[in-house]
Amino acid sequence: MTTSYTTITYEVTPDRVATITLRRPEALNAFDRQMCEEVRDAWHRVKADPAVNAVVLRAAGDRAFCAGLDVTKPYGQPDDVWNHEDPGELLSPKWQKCWKPVVCAVHGICTAGAFYFINESDIVICSPDATFFDSHVTFGRVCAVEPIGLMRRVGLGETLRIALSGNDERVTAQTALRIGLVTEIVERDQLWARAHEIAAGIAAKPSAATQGTVRAIWESLDRPYRVAMEQSLIYTRLGNPIGMAEVEQAPRAPKKWRAR
Repeated sequence: MTTSYTTITYEVTPDRVATITLRRPEALNAFDRQMCEEVRDAWHRVKADPAVNAVVLRAAGDRAFCAGLDVTKPYGQPDDVWNHEDPGELLSPKWQKCWKPVVCAVHGICTAGAFYFINESDIVICSPDATFFDSHVTFGRVCAVEPIGLMRRVGLGETLRIALSGNDERVTAQTALRIGLVTEIVERDQLWARAHEIAAGIAAKPSAATQGTVRAIWESLDRPYRVAMEQSLIYTRLGNPIGMAEVEQAPRAPKKWRAR
């Protein structure tokens, strides 16, 4: 199944994987208001579709995964400053309360607002040509929203170095792997296939189990330890009976192992 958009493509395959592809390569896949709204719509499609258990997020073109907000055109904020909207709210699956696992495949340039996508994906892999940096301070802009999310992935020290270095430093694929920003480096010509392989493996498992896992882990970041533990126990009681019943009803398949 395919769905028509202008700035992205959205496709669902029989293995229960939805693929969202950013398609503004002429603008280094920078997002504008239209892309933000289309991505938000895609997350809601994922959330509501029982034929989708996992998502691949990727980008078209050779040069960039995403260059952040398209600063060559107005985003379209309302006149009242108190009604301004963070584009990240539209781009984020978690803000949209979509708990289906997201595998993000990064190549080329990944900068500034691109971290909205990285910060809220569940698994991030990249190709050797990927470079990560945040250009805000270089252009006199406060680097605030993106590093708050990034800090949860790589810690305070690495986040501050990225946020304060601006265009002076780029995090290579190897450094990204070392600091935990990505979990795997894959050759560029195999990147999309590998992302789909990971997503398909997740999608083959009961969605009640994988969604509950994603939600419990992410929501724990906003709660004190004991509160998070108590909340997660509720999710096991909700999701386990459904997921375990689905496993029991499914035909047995041979186990597959892959080293990482």
